[in-house]
Amino acid sequence: METPRVLRALSRAHRPLGELKGLVQSIPNPSILISTLGLQEAKDSSEVENIVTTHDDLFQAPSDLRGLTGARKEVVRYTDGLNLGHRAVRETGLLTCRTIIDIHSALSGADIGFRRAPGTTLKEDATGEVIHVPPQHPDTVLDLMSNLERFINQPEPDELDPLTRMAIAHHQFETIHPFPDGNGRTGRIINVLMLVQAGLLDLPVLYLSRYITSTKSDYYALLQQVRDDGDWEPWLLYVLDGIAQTARHAVGFVSDIRDLMRETKQHIRTERPKIYSQDLLNNIFRHPYTRIGFVETDLKCSPVTASKYLETLEELGVLRSFKVGRDKYFVNERLVRLLTGIPPIGAETIPVGFVNARIPQG
Repeated sequence: METPRVLRALSRAHRPLGELKGLVQSIPNPSILISTLGLQEAKDSSEVENIVTTHDDLFQAPSDLRGLTGARKEVVRYTDGLNLGHRAVRETGLLTCRTIIDIHSALSGADIGFRRAPGTTLKEDATGEVIHVPPQHPDTVLDLMSNLERFINQPEPDELDPLTRMAIAHHQFETIHPFPDGNGRTGRIINVLMLVQAGLLDLPVLYLSRYITSTKSDYYALLQQVRDDGDWEPWLLYVLDGIAQTARHAVGFVSDIRDLMRETKQHIRTERPKIYSQDLLNNIFRHPYTRIGFVETDLKCSPVTASKYLETLEELGVLRSFKVGRDKYFVNERLVRLLTGIPPIGAETIPVGFVNARIPQG
């Protein structure tokens, strides 16, 4: 598996991954990155499956499923599955079939379990041609997933690099195709959980979905190439290149969030020291579109106090409010710019240069 080309690619992937792990530890409350980056990953991973939602829908969605339909519900479910899996791996150090089934249940909204009925095939979208027939008998699916569980949780010492192991496990999972649907999203959650399990990351903050979305034809072709020819090297190089690219991008992104948090903290403490708290700062970075209820819950304060805090932050230019129906949102404009690279809803009303301007000091 680990040919000279693969070993060089492993070296290129580990460097930015190690840098990302250290950088995340420099964030005052790194858990906010799970919410912030997890939302973005939920959107990108769903788009691999052609479940498309806008950033506005994403950021406005509540943290539960009440009243949600369509793509917004799928994105919230993905976030739930990611968080569930992370808790299980953090508590046990293992990534088991039971956890994988629980993740899939969170994604699908039902406890479906592994496939029991035959007839599942993978087809080419354009032509309808069958390109892969996964194992059909339920006992075979269960045996193969049990084998994969042992492979994922192989105790040290081991001859395989953890990134090689992750790439192989991802291919095997997608080839077994253990669920009736939702295999792609479940598999992408398994990827990042394996990085956490191996100690390469402390938090699940590196996601390959955007890379896969932008190289989707290569992704599917290389998966199939291994099935057809047993040629692993191109697949491993593809995954390792994706890890390296994604980690480098994440390093820059997390650095920008850290700097923006520091800048925002200094601005609030200088201009309105009486309202400043780390919990308030965390809230407006955990929820790019925050609301009075979110602040009330996070800070354990009254609605009146929460409203006062948000209105004060709007006066300082840290947030901007807008209404959708009866709901009033307070947008962390500059964080949304980092997350999306495009203006948020209603941005046509923002003065030119507002989003990219630095928060004034003093």
